[in-house]
Amino acid sequence: MTYDLWPMERDPLMTDVQDATTRYLMYGVLPGWFVPGVADWVMHRRTRIEDTSGTKESALHALMMTEVGVPIALTLLCEVNPLLLTVQLGATAAHEATALWDVRTAVRGEREVKPIEQHIHSFLETLPFAALASLMCLHPEQVRSLVRGGRDDPTAWSLVPRRRPLPRAYLAGIGLGVAACVALPYAEELVRCVRASCRRRRNRRTVRKKAKEFVERKSS
Repeated sequence: MTYDLWPMERDPLMTDVQDATTRYLMYGVLPGWFVPGVADWVMHRRTRIEDTSGTKESALHALMMTEVGVPIALTLLCEVNPLLLTVQLGATAAHEATALWDVRTAVRGEREVKPIEQHIHSFLETLPFAALASLMCLHPEQVRSLVRGGRDDPTAWSLVPRRRPLPRAYLAGIGLGVAACVALPYAEELVRCVRASCRRRRNRRTVRKKAKEFVERKSS
């Protein structure tokens, strides 16, 4: 059975194309986000992010996960309309801007961003655009409504729950994938960076205290 992930009305002549695009989004683009996400975390760990760019860069990673995760969650649970497309467009633009900020932070923090990590970034930056473009192709009527400002559509600027909810098993699988491949690795990274930062602050306080004691002994 094929689930109608996005369109509310179906043209029999376009059924095959819509089904193929829907499957591409459900089982290609969305799960495909997990692999480069984990690979990027591995690269951060190998280049010891906690000792270089630290908490600031890790916080940017968490921000980017949020910028991608919120519109994905809304799209899985709500009907596509001008409001949802606006959220998608804004989140995609914000994610791209944050990605530039992220790399600049890594370089300034003297963390080595190796060529393989740069290629991983290219996948992570491309996926939101691929998903958004496919979604807009599936919903040209909503794109037109967005361009017209949602006129004559009382629900254009409201979040509307899906009329045909996605299978619970699929949603559960995506939730587990997000938890295992995104939330847990990047939470571990942030905790590791915060701990390293606290350790450095304690070491600096210890050094200053010993230096002060040494000076006091010399002057006494």
